[in-house]
Amino acid sequence: MQVPLFWAAFQLSPASAEVEELARLYMSIRIFSAPAAIAIYGILGWLIAQERTAGVLAIQLWMNGFNIVMSVAFVLGLGMGIEGVALATFIAEWSGLALGLWLCRGAFRVPAWRDWARVLDVVKLKHMALVNTDILIRSVLLLAAFTSFMFLGADFGDITLAANQILIQFLHVTAHALDGFAFAAESLVGQAMGARAALRVRRASILTSGWGLAICIAMAVAFWVGGPWVIDTMTTAPEVQQEARRFLPWMVAAPILGVGAWMLDGIFIGATRTRDMRNMMVVSFLGYVALAAALMPLMGNHGLWAAMLGMFVLRGVTLALRYPALERAAG
Repeated sequence: MQVPLFWAAFQLSPASAEVEELARLYMSIRIFSAPAAIAIYGILGWLIAQERTAGVLAIQLWMNGFNIVMSVAFVLGLGMGIEGVALATFIAEWSGLALGLWLCRGAFRVPAWRDWARVLDVVKLKHMALVNTDILIRSVLLLAAFTSFMFLGADFGDITLAANQILIQFLHVTAHALDGFAFAAESLVGQAMGARAALRVRRASILTSGWGLAICIAMAVAFWVGGPWVIDTMTTAPEVQQEARRFLPWMVAAPILGVGAWMLDGIFIGATRTRDMRNMMVVSFLGYVALAAALMPLMGNHGLWAAMLGMFVLRGVTLALRYPALERAAG
């Protein structure tokens, strides 16, 4: 399906001939690592449920570290360009899957994993799908926001598109940094909800969120001080460097404005209040659409970034308004 999918993507977001050619080349390699990328989600989820977070860290460190090293070697060392970036990620994801399967090897020592009638039990699979529907809707809307962000940014030209792609990595770094505290919130809040202990829920929420806020403040300072150097490291094109620096203040603000959304996500998942999380994501996504429509004609790419961060703020505020009901449910 890759040919019609690529065609549809470029119909939705037309770009210059040069950008489309490079994107097709990149995607034609990356598409073959999709099975590994999807499988890794399952492995990471299983390891988190087993509270084997050291394994999660090992996989992430290996994939991202190996990807960085191989990208530098292929692009700067061998001069492979965009093909080198795609090939490095391809190798990193498949090797990450191999590492994940090795870490889970204990689960394959018992015969239950070969009991296909149990593994493929239709009733249980439907139940799992229903349980995860709320999280799926939230994730799809979040993905739609990020995807539309890149599509809308393409309207401002190749230089701005490239600058946005660099800057959005700052958001990904922030999200990964907070994942550990969000996972801790899921576990601690889940245990407290199971024990019907509202005070423990509050303590877990405050403790994990406090650490998350401290990390976000540190990251905001780091982005302000070291952001220009990071940008210059990620691209050698002077015009892209200059454009990315213009919008760097949004990245400085992003960790502070987004910490509420990221931490409350973990708290609500741990409490299994996924319906609230889904509904607040719908509200926030609609807010993002409205903000983008209103601000982009007035502020250009600044308006697009304001809309994205506005969505983070809306998610944090709306979930915070639902938090008292979560504590009451624990009592």
